Amino acid sequence: MSDKVNQFDDIFLGLAPELGLLRLAQSGLGWKARKGEGLFTVRDADLKRTTWLRAARNFQLRIQLRDGRIVKFEGFQRDDYEKLKDIIRTNYGLQLETKELSVKGWNWGETDFSNGNLVFSVQNKDMFEVPLNEVTNTSLTAKHEVMIELGGPDGEGGAQRDKQRKGDQLVEMRFYIPGSKPQDGEGDEESAANVFYNLIKNEADIGDAAPGDGIVLFSDTLCLTPRGRYDIDMFPTFLRLRGKTTDYKIAYTSIIKLFLLPKPDEVHVLFVIGLDPPLRQGQTRYPFLVFQFVREEETDVTLNLDEETIATKYEGKLEKKYETRTYEVVSTLFKALTGRRVTIPSEFFKSYHNHSAIKCSMKANEGVLYPLDKSFLFIPKPPTFIPHSEIGSVTFSRVGGGAASAARTFDLKFNMKSGVDYSFSSINREEYTNLNEFLQIKKIKTKSMDDEPTGRYVEMVGESDSEEDTGQRKRKSIVQDYGGDDDEGESSPDEDFVADDSESDVAEEFDEN
Repeated sequence: MSDKVNQFDDIFLGLAPELGLLRLAQSGLGWKARKGEGLFTVRDADLKRTTWLRAARNFQLRIQLRDGRIVKFEGFQRDDYEKLKDIIRTNYGLQLETKELSVKGWNWGETDFSNGNLVFSVQNKDMFEVPLNEVTNTSLTAKHEVMIELGGPDGEGGAQRDKQRKGDQLVEMRFYIPGSKPQDGEGDEESAANVFYNLIKNEADIGDAAPGDGIVLFSDTLCLTPRGRYDIDMFPTFLRLRGKTTDYKIAYTSIIKLFLLPKPDEVHVLFVIGLDPPLRQGQTRYPFLVFQFVREEETDVTLNLDEETIATKYEGKLEKKYETRTYEVVSTLFKALTGRRVTIPSEFFKSYHNHSAIKCSMKANEGVLYPLDKSFLFIPKPPTFIPHSEIGSVTFSRVGGGAASAARTFDLKFNMKSGVDYSFSSINREEYTNLNEFLQIKKIKTKSMDDEPTGRYVEMVGESDSEEDTGQRKRKSIVQDYGGDDDEGESSPDEDFVADDSESDVAEEFDEN
């Protein structure tokens, strides 16, 4: 007797964004993606329980396996219920149970942890559930408030799946948990929020890793953005960033850029990490982490890796033991573990004082601007990345002759092809020549925009004035615009503000006699 196969089209496997085909036979069931190599199979002997329920993508078939795992298939239509019920009863001898969900719309209820999910229920009916392998971070944002961040499982599969998802995604949830609970064996009480916070860390596997799993730990590292001191605990596929009140888990697949840049003070070195998706603290996003190291500070560390792993997995890019400057060890480890190139200063640019960056301000924030081979980078706050390929032109201000030549600083504006502008001010005038030469080498279009009060004044007075009168009035306008003094003493500021009873105020204002 042939094994009859029943097929359902356009079915999703779990949270995967790809559509596929679900086939059910007496020997088991299998799902295959329409595009790509996605494949999943289950033997009939491994099936324990099946449930039918409403889901975000139409209806869901939830299968509980004998080893405790839960498999979800979504995309069924309402009319598929009877057909699927008969197939499961005939092939596997199981009943297709129906589960009702709470649709009251309440935002208060109870939480439970079941089969790798955080389940929120109202009046004993499930309202929603959060897969704990999607939780990337959790923190206590207030005395009775717990925040969880969602970003997908670690690893290449999770990162690739996040890129394929389209539209809005849920990235953060907050739970308000009042009250307190007694501690086990002690008279003291612990807040219910703290109990829930610790449960999330344990169930979602974002707490402390098992002893011996870490490769190396850098303690009390100064971070300029976000500000604070953190312990950097590095593991084979991710790192932990632990502060006094925060604890972040960052997959190496989310690190897209690395920079190692000497600071102009000749004392410190900056190590910059670019993230996608950015790190979040509440409503603030941090696409770059900026760490600062003392240039001459050295460290002595031994990696928790055997020689065979270093030779095979990391292809000899790491050493078992390091005794050198701290920033060199950190940058070497990040380069090997992430597979990303570390960007260093450009050999085509040196400042007037032979540094790799120029001091400037972005709005009210003081920092340094690094002209790199393929981009500009302003740090520490806010870290601003400007690729050369996206620059339409660069405008210099207050670099021309006249009164502008007396200024000690000039301004710089990047006119991006997207229409966004980045402006930097308070740049030492001595940096203009080297910066302009660098832009010419990189073939970036530049232009100078000097203040021209003379031309504006001519347009204002018209063509009827004599050349002598116009010249004198041009000169007075320049003095007033820049707040300078009139060398010839022809103007009298006090007289300009004397009230007069004459009705012809305009005529007397322009009468030089």
